[in-house]
This record gives sequence, structure tokens and C-alpha cells, in this order.
Amino acid sequence: MGVETPVTNQPPTELHFLDATTALRLFRARELSPVELMSAVINRVKQAEPAVNACSEQLFDQAMKQAQIAEARYASDEVVPPLLGIPLAAKDRHSIRGHAYSNGLLAHRDRIAESDHPMLERARAAGAIVHIRTTTPELCCATITHSGLWGTTRNPWDLRYSPGGSSGGSAAALAAGFTPLATASDMAGSTRLPAAYTGTVGFKPPYGRIPGPTPLSADHYRSDGPMARTVADAALLATTVAGIHRHDHMSSADPVPVCEPAADVDLSRSRIALCIRLGDYPVAADVEKNTRGIADLLRDAGAVVDEIELPWTAVRIREILFTHFGHVTHDPMLAETLGDSDLAAYTRKFMTDAFAARARNSFSDGLAAESAIQRELIDAMTGYDALICPTSAVPALRAGDDYHDGIDVEGRRLPHYFDAQMAAPFNIANRCPVLAVPSGFADCGLPTGIQVVAHPYDDPTAFRIGAAIEQLRPWNIHRPRLASDPA
Repeated sequence: MGVETPVTNQPPTELHFLDATTALRLFRARELSPVELMSAVINRVKQAEPAVNACSEQLFDQAMKQAQIAEARYASDEVVPPLLGIPLAAKDRHSIRGHAYSNGLLAHRDRIAESDHPMLERARAAGAIVHIRTTTPELCCATITHSGLWGTTRNPWDLRYSPGGSSGGSAAALAAGFTPLATASDMAGSTRLPAAYTGTVGFKPPYGRIPGPTPLSADHYRSDGPMARTVADAALLATTVAGIHRHDHMSSADPVPVCEPAADVDLSRSRIALCIRLGDYPVAADVEKNTRGIADLLRDAGAVVDEIELPWTAVRIREILFTHFGHVTHDPMLAETLGDSDLAAYTRKFMTDAFAARARNSFSDGLAAESAIQRELIDAMTGYDALICPTSAVPALRAGDDYHDGIDVEGRRLPHYFDAQMAAPFNIANRCPVLAVPSGFADCGLPTGIQVVAHPYDDPTAFRIGAAIEQLRPWNIHRPRLASDPA
């Protein structure tokens, strides 16, 4: 499949590309109906889904009924919840009671969820309408999105490429115009990497900010969060679903910070650290160029931006990650339970690497190594409001590839695909909120992304600087165009 998505610089006029914040304003003014918006996104899914393959489940009938109820509530002048009538794509990992909950595994295709994920429970209580569920790789353990259960999910900007993973279905759905909001999860970059590859916005909240289901909520690398096409929309969903939850004792009881990006952000007192390589990550030239371009825009807007270095190596980060995965994240008996023939090559490699790291390092060894990373990040960010860096060292990943034998970056063959993914260090330092926003276009035509890393639990700063980047380099004027789109 070739490139089918030339870029246009005209603002999107198609209703299915409408952002949630604008839609809510139009709903309240009775200039747009939730039924009209839901019809538009459903029609878009029907048109483009065969090419993109982002949906694991379509819930159109019940979504239209809920949109009709929302329409009547707006007409009644009652006080309505904050997301009433907004379509929401739910990552398949986020369970819905009574629906399939397979984690992308063929062996679990008939497993049914017994409860709603807390994030979806809150979003739906706030009036959001889940009309599609979105694909993931098996066990959400890869940076690409394909599985034997759902097939290959493709990047709407160029169908030869992957939208990333593990929230690749959510990212592809947003980029293709299937939804204005989506849910995502992130243990090693699974929200931010797909955001980078698809030109969308992804937020990894600090640990505990957004509740999750037990026992996974006890994993201190875990974060559930929002994806959207604008910073304001990501902030809206994050603020709506955050806060302590009765079933998640790891969730934060602190007041939820109000994250409402201002129309004009004053950067005159902002101090920002720029780190291109996070130590020794070999960053592609076009990714570096776009990252430095964002830094220049921030400087021109009045911020102090200093380039810094970190004493990290990709190999060191990978060893820490897989030590954690081996001890905490996945059941060591899972491979034997399912059988190798049922698992994708990337799943088998992930498990092999995790079990090998667990054999080399104790759990306490892993905690000590994590603490060192956290101290080094604190030292590097002292005196700065935030740090900015690339999200991925590479601009694109091929659709359907397992990357089990390594990855090429700038003429170098890296032994492991994790050595090109620059989001995972901030799961080790998981109290830091991280917002991923677009930074430009790569030479191959795909979007690239930048991460805004704020100090622990300082969500508003991440959104403030992310909103400034969005204003300085407007992104919502760009969207992919598929071969099936009208001329």
C-alpha cells in the first residue's frame, strides 16, 4: 500500500473532525445536535475503517440511542454533565461490563468483563458516549498494533505504517476522524508513542491521578489517560475522570488540578530544559530538527530554553524496564498457559526479555535502579518548569512488523526496538505528568511528536506548555486524507 494521505493546510471542515470542546459549545448553543455529531463519526467509521482497522468493536445502535437522549437533555435547559453527547473511543484494554475483554489474545476472545474500567465509568457518568472500542497489540506489550485476533491497524497518514502501540487503535481512530476523544493506557509509552506517530495529543498523567482496576492499579509504571486531537480536549477528559476512586486505593486523594489551557499562554517567565537524546538515544535527523524547531518557537515566545544532557543510556533504561516487567507486570506462567503457537512473535520476545531480566536482577535491584533514574531527572530539571524531548527516536514504524530482531536508526542497527522509544524513562519516573504533542512532519510524511515533562503532579504546567506549543505551531489544520475520501 502506498502513500494515500497528502497533507492539506486548510482547516478541517468535516464534522467528523470537530473537536470536543467546540462540539460542547455548539451543543449548549443548540447550533449542533449530539445526534448530528454521532451520525457523522459513525459514517466516517463505516467509510474508512476497512482501510484503517482501528475498531475492535462497534456499538453504533446503542450510541445513537444515547445521542438522542443527550439531544433531548440539551433541549430541556437542564444542567448537564461536562461531556454530554461527546463520542468516545474506548481502548479495548479498558473493560466494559458484559463485553469482550480479551487483551488481544485469541485464547481469551470469549472472556467477558465483569465490571467497567474506572476511567470509562467516570467518562460515561459525565455524559460521554462510547461508540467504538479500539484495537491493541496482545497484552498491550508492543509499540505496534497488530494481533491474530484483530489483524493489522494502520496509520491514517500512510497505510504502510503503524500508528504505534499499544494505544494504536485509539490514535488511528482520532487521526482518521472516528472520534474526538479516546482513552489510552501507558506503561512504557503506549499513549505517547501512538500520539507522536499520528499527530494527536496524548497525556500520561502522574501515577494515581486517574484510577484504574486492581491489581494493575498497584503497578507504579501504569497510567490510564486521554488522547485527543487538541490539548484542550485532552485536558477536558483528564480533568473529568481524575480523582480518588473507591476501588483503587492507589488513586490520589489530592484535589484534581484544573487544566484549562488559556487562549494565549504567557511564556515570559518560563524556563524549559531541552534534551534531544536523553543520554545516548540515536535520534533521527528529522525528529531532531522538529524538536529543535519547537524549542526555537518557545524561545521566540519569551521562554528561556536551555539544552541539557542526562546521564542515561538506552540499554540501561531497557534493563530497568524489563526487570520491572519480569517481576511485576506479566504472569510468568502465561506463555506456558497459552502456548507459543497462540502468541505473536513480539509477545514471545517481550516475555523472554522480561523473564531474562528478572533472572539477572532482583526486585529490589530494580527499585534501586529506578530511584537512580528519578534522582538524575530531578537534578536535570532543577531550576526549570519542564523538560521537552522527542517522543520517539524514529519517525515511523512499519505496519505489521514485529521488530523482534531490532530497529534501524540513522544507519545504526539497534538490538532492541525499545532502544528507539524515548517515552519509557518517564514511566520509571511515573509521578511526572507528560503531555505528548505534535512537533512537525518527518521526511517520510508522517507526524513527529515532542514530550512535555513536568515536575511530579504538576499537571497544569504540562498542559500550559503543551497549549503554547499548539498555538505556536497550529496542528488542527492538518489531517490525513484516505483514498476513500471524496475528492
